[in-house]
Amino acid sequence: MPAPSAPQVHALRDFNRFYTRQIGVLDPYLGSPFSLTEVRLLYELAHRDQPTAGEVGRALGLDAGYLSRLLARFQRQGWVTRKPSAADARQSLLALTPSGRKVFEPLQERSRTAAASLLAPLSASRRRALLNAMATIQRTLESPLARGAPPSTLLREHRPGDIGWVVQQHAELYAREYGWDQSFEALVAEIAARFLRHFEPLRERCWIAERDGERVGSVVLVRKSASVAQLRLLLVTPTARGLGIGAQLTDACIAFARASGYRKLVLWTHGNLKVARAIYGQRGFVRTREERYRAFGHELVSETWELRL
Repeated sequence: MPAPSAPQVHALRDFNRFYTRQIGVLDPYLGSPFSLTEVRLLYELAHRDQPTAGEVGRALGLDAGYLSRLLARFQRQGWVTRKPSAADARQSLLALTPSGRKVFEPLQERSRTAAASLLAPLSASRRRALLNAMATIQRTLESPLARGAPPSTLLREHRPGDIGWVVQQHAELYAREYGWDQSFEALVAEIAARFLRHFEPLRERCWIAERDGERVGSVVLVRKSASVAQLRLLLVTPTARGLGIGAQLTDACIAFARASGYRKLVLWTHGNLKVARAIYGQRGFVRTREERYRAFGHELVSETWELRL
């Protein structure tokens, strides 16, 4: 593989300088007292289920000593907790406390607002062109060939277009694998539309699983009441099955529900969805109700499962 030329290196550095000015990386990040690295650390802790310091350090590319100092400061502030790992006593599992989440959520909202303000002056066609170019950069730099490693799974929050993908994948997959009719697609579309219309960022979340830039799974957590959350629309595409992605998505829901102060997590599923039911049972969900009924063109067994948090 030939080495990059001097003009190519200059062009990349020029783009980096331009983009850091655009997003204000050199200023106090998002108008907060935090640096970009500190905000990224809060983000990783908010979106991972009890990671180890090593996992977070690798994700952020941080020196172990520097990361340890940041975590110690966050712990003194009451934003982070540590507990020994049952699998490896040398490792500690990290989690944001409710106080830490309260610190992080306004930063996340400011980040969304800042991103929207960059896009707002652009026409629809120019936005598409920009987002497509950004996706190309991300896919290229994160590709297995660029990293010299197999792709890993990224869980991220939903973006425009993701919920439409969730509806499409549910409709196609359940029609192909279970023969369910279009009334199921209508139900999923209603659930998805309700989530978008009434989205509460502090207490609700959608996760999209990606591998090598491709969407391969989803799950949604919605507020059912002040103390009860509901897990919905768990899905993993056939090409990504067997990699533990369904378990990762479910664990993300459980961790977020606990951190958000819910007392119970509920879900609705069907008796023929064996893999999903196994994931729920392994995590302590208990089946509390079942009912035979006809839906989606078939005789089915509806099940309600609950997890005390």
